[in-house]
Formats: sequence, structure tokens, C-alpha cells
Amino acid sequence: MIQAPERVTAFIGQQRLAAGPLAEVALAVMTASRSAAQEPIIIFDDASGRPLDLDLRGSERDIVARLPEPPADDLPSPQPRGRGRPRLGVVAREVTLMPRHWEWLAAQPGGASVALRKLVEAARRCSGDLDRSRAARDAAYHFMSAMAGNLPGFEEASRALFADDRRHFTGLIAGWPSDIRDHVVHLAFSDRAPVDPADANR
Repeated sequence: MIQAPERVTAFIGQQRLAAGPLAEVALAVMTASRSAAQEPIIIFDDASGRPLDLDLRGSERDIVARLPEPPADDLPSPQPRGRGRPRLGVVAREVTLMPRHWEWLAAQPGGASVALRKLVEAARRCSGDLDRSRAARDAAYHFMSAMAGNLPGFEEASRALFADDRRHFTGLIAGWPSDIRDHVVHLAFSDRAPVDPADANR
């Protein structure tokens, strides 16, 4: 089942229309789209920066009923695989390893499954910040491509974004429409300390 994004942002032309949970933004877009002729409205998934294609026909109830399910707060409890087995959210899938890998895993305390879970968690901790930064950069680029591809400095700003040169990047997009500029910066760098605006143009 397709899950709804946790947070989305809608733009009408170059101006931000609404931001928040998908259902709230979808209804705001529905209301705006039924007013007088205006610029196109696009809804973006904040996690990926990609546009969403929603069916906004019908009543508010119809629209909400067609939206993807919101993400669950907790993993669903799996069916127990044997009598007395705790419901830990463990998912069984095939793993292909060399014989020496299986031998090493089997010798670890708790066996192969426990050792693999510990290795994965350790890797996630080590690469977590890097993975989040990469996902944020990609989301910002996808949004930029859709909303700012024809704006001055787009190509150079894209290079600065992928080079993680925040100061140069913010300086290059300083002249973009404010809502687009601010949303790009939010997507790319919201998990980091802000840059002093005075430094952006140095």
C-alpha cells in the first residue's frame, strides 16, 4: 500500500500556497484550484522534492478518501512465527553470503541474525548523517529542477549544491523568488546550523 508523505508543500506559480500534512494541503489546493483562473498549482513531497500527482475531483470527503494512507507511527505487529515468539517486528528475507561469512556470523554471540542486526545498526549510526545530507540535497535538487530550472544561476547553483558549498549556493540563489529560494534552502539544509546572510555573498 502506498503511504502518504509525512509533509508536503504546495506552490501556486512561484508562491507557496500551503505546507503541512497531505490531507490539509490537498484540501487547500482544491479550494484554490476552484477559484478564478490562475497559475498552475504543484504539490511537492518534502522528503523527496518530487511533485505529487493527486486526484482532486469531487467533495472534500472524496479527495481525502483517495489519498494514500499516512505513515504508521509504529511498525505493524507481525504474525508470530512460532509459539511464544515475541512480536519484535522482525522480517525474514534471504541473505546471500560466502561460506566464510556464515561461519563468522555463526560464531558470534546470539548467532547470525543478532550479529547481522548489530552490524546494520552500527553502519546506520556511522552513515546516518551522510545519508540524511544526501537525501536532503537530492530533494532540494528535484524541487529546484521543477521550480527554478529557468531561473538565473540554476546550473551553477546546482553545482554548488552537490559540492555542499552552502555559502556559495545561498549567494547564487539570493535573487530567486523568495518562496522558492527559502524552500530550497529548507529542503537542503534544515538539519544544519543557519548561515549568516552576510556571509552568503562573500
